[in-house]
Amino acid sequence: MITVEPLRPDHADALLAFERANRAYFARSVPDRGDAYFAGFAERHAALLAEQAEGTCRFHVVLDAAGEVVARVNLVDLADGSAELGYRVAESATGRGIASTAVAEACRLAATSYGLRALTAVTTVDNPASQAVLTRNGFRLAHEFLLDDRPALAYQRPLPDLRPSA
Repeated sequence: MITVEPLRPDHADALLAFERANRAYFARSVPDRGDAYFAGFAERHAALLAEQAEGTCRFHVVLDAAGEVVARVNLVDLADGSAELGYRVAESATGRGIASTAVAEACRLAATSYGLRALTAVTTVDNPASQAVLTRNGFRLAHEFLLDDRPALAYQRPLPDLRPSA
């Protein structure tokens, strides 16, 4: 059982620990965040919360049953009814369906709470697990491109209008 929560100020320490513990693992499939990210994490966290308050991004932490951060799932660049989905799961939590469940919840929130009509997502060609998560959640391959000189795939997913009627 997992819980997806909007990013809050009190998530900072747990999120930093999550990012540090998984830095090498994440760098195998996405560009490393670099030392500056970790050195200035408090400022970066505050900036993310400010973006969220402005409504341009929606950041989430994914907690396991013990309340530990095991993943994050984000919707960035909200504009014109769409956003880009991004996620990362701790190495110790892979293979348990956490990514699929978190992405499904992010899609639900995007449609019901954030009023979005479409999502895009990107993964590298050499990350079949991420491709499977996206496909399982209704994303369809849109095109191939280079991401930091690596072959990558862009996916798209339309969202139904699930906002409650007034």
